[in-house]
Amino acid sequence: MTDEEKKLLETFETKLRHLIYLHAEQRKEIGQLRHQLEERTAEVNRLMAEKNQLENQYSSLKNAMTISLDGGDVKATKQRLSKLVREVDKCIALLNQ
Repeated sequence: MTDEEKKLLETFETKLRHLIYLHAEQRKEIGQLRHQLEERTAEVNRLMAEKNQLENQYSSLKNAMTISLDGGDVKATKQRLSKLVREVDKCIALLNQ
């Protein structure tokens, strides 16, 4: 082997080692990014569940406020509830026709 061939071989080996190093670094970075993605996905799922729970609570509160009107007037609340029941009965009767 000539000196020029040895020099080319050493250059090739150096570049190959550098490429192997870069490959390893990229694999490590990909692993970290996948881990971050899993964490973010779990966080999004948790927040979506919390959002759904809050929407259900809001809906329940809204229904309770609609029924209770003043919050302390039991007679008016009973009348309002009776009116709602009559409206539902009318709707059912119309659907049955």
